[in-house]
Amino acid sequence: MFYKNYLKYKCLKDKLNTYNNIKKRVFGYFNSTLDFQKIPRNSNPTRIRNRCYITGRPRGVFRRFGLSRCMIKDLAFKGFIPGLFKSSW
Repeated sequence: MFYKNYLKYKCLKDKLNTYNNIKKRVFGYFNSTLDFQKIPRNSNPTRIRNRCYITGRPRGVFRRFGLSRCMIKDLAFKGFIPGLFKSSW
């Protein structure tokens, strides 16, 4: 949903920021806000959340792997992630 409407959202946001004249600013801002209300809320880039690919867990996700810390620990113990192992001293 996000990628589908991202360009539309970006275009509207740029249009909203380009109003210089006061008359243009008032009417243009009003029309732009109506346009923003028509697109879905999930097209806003700030609503995107990193999630684990396996479990869907929203917290504790490592960007490098795209996995949560729990899954990284389990997969590292099993040896499925090359070069990653539990440290012990």
